[in-house]
Formats: sequence, C-alpha cells, structure tokens
Amino acid sequence: MKTATKILRRKRVRARLHGTSQIPRLSVHISSRHILAQLINDDASTTLAFVSTVAKTASKGAPKTAKTMTDKAAWVGEQIAAQGKTAKISQVVFDRGERAYHGRVQALAEAARKNGLKF
Repeated sequence: MKTATKILRRKRVRARLHGTSQIPRLSVHISSRHILAQLINDDASTTLAFVSTVAKTASKGAPKTAKTMTDKAAWVGEQIAAQGKTAKISQVVFDRGERAYHGRVQALAEAARKNGLKF
C-alpha cells in the first residue's frame, strides 16, 4: 500500500513539472544512505548536471563524518547549484518526487537557493 501511494504521489508531482534546456527540472532522489540531484532537460531527455553522495567526485568534498543526512543534503544542494552556474543555468523547476518538502529535501533546496538557483 505504501509503495502504491508513493507511485501515485510521484506521478501527481511529475505531471505538473516539465524541464527545458533554459529552465531544467531539478530532480531529487533520497535513499536511506545517499542523496542524488540532477538537472534534467525533459525535451531532449538528457541530464545536464548530476551530483550524488555516491559518485567519485563526492569522495573529495562530501562531508563523510556528517552528523546528519541533512548536512549531506545541503552539500549536494551547494554542488548542484555550482554545476548549474557553470552550465549557465540560474532557474530550475524543483521536483521533489514522492517526498514531502521537509528535512533533507528542504535542506537541499535551501542550499541550492542560497548558492544561486532560483525556483
């Protein structure tokens, strides 16, 4: 039942969102151990930028000894904003998936806003 509810919630959120090359979709996926964020152009079905706590680049700068997952989420938000700046992207559409805008999702979004992304 929980899975079916999550799928319906994700579909409801995605039905209203669409990313373009000028204003891509900032998609967030959060598991129990890792956080992923990517900027997606839905018109061309391509990923413009990608940041994860799993990726090799994360091993260089991610807070490994972070006390909370919200610290990691904030780091991912900062990194995706930096990659967006290098790709000359200043505005995005925020896709939280099936998650509520609270906790780790909120920390990622606020860090991205603080570092220059508008949504």
